[in-house]
Amino acid sequence: MAFESFSDRAQAGRALALRLVHLAGRSDVTVLALPRGGTPVAYEVAKALRAPLDVLVVRKLGLPWNPEFAMGAIASGGERLLDDMLLRELGIPAEAVDEVARDEQRELERRERVYRGGRPAPELRGRTVILVDDGLATGATMRVAVRAVRRQAPARVIAAAPVAAPEACELLRAEADEVACAEAPDPFLGVGRWYLDFSQTSDQEVCRLLADASRLRPVAA
Repeated sequence: MAFESFSDRAQAGRALALRLVHLAGRSDVTVLALPRGGTPVAYEVAKALRAPLDVLVVRKLGLPWNPEFAMGAIASGGERLLDDMLLRELGIPAEAVDEVARDEQRELERRERVYRGGRPAPELRGRTVILVDDGLATGATMRVAVRAVRRQAPARVIAAAPVAAPEACELLRAEADEVACAEAPDPFLGVGRWYLDFSQTSDQEVCRLLADASRLRPVAA
């Protein structure tokens, strides 16, 4: 039967958790959401696996004249990924890229302050880290997230999303130790196409889900 759509991000998260059930009950697993939209998905994954939940803030670098079209991405910790071929083809100067990156860095830092409220980032060394987003179109934000986590010497990095373009899944297999894409429809047509409710996730919702997750009982180390 052909895949049609998820009702919302929570249902998508439950579907994704079924692809990660082999990690349930392990004490070395940390789930990191890519906020904002990845948080409701990651919450369901963390709850199903009984794993702690946190966030890794990632920001897309959009073209100066079309912010929705990614020319790269940045992540917490200073990691940056650029589509050098696209930049050359479009003749985008380095100064224009840096200006977009500065704006997105300010938003990244704002979100980290709001979501963490002074709480330190989780310790990832030696852990199995599951990075979760609500969907992967180009895979740029997930790829930069994987690279940012690699800097912290985890045991394994898993890139996970309920729905993804087949090409994005393939690109990520060269970056992550495991890729979990619950659905990879072709043609892809954009992440929002595969959700009945794709309304924007607010900062308040991210904070609420993180607070709720902190009250869940993770597997004892």
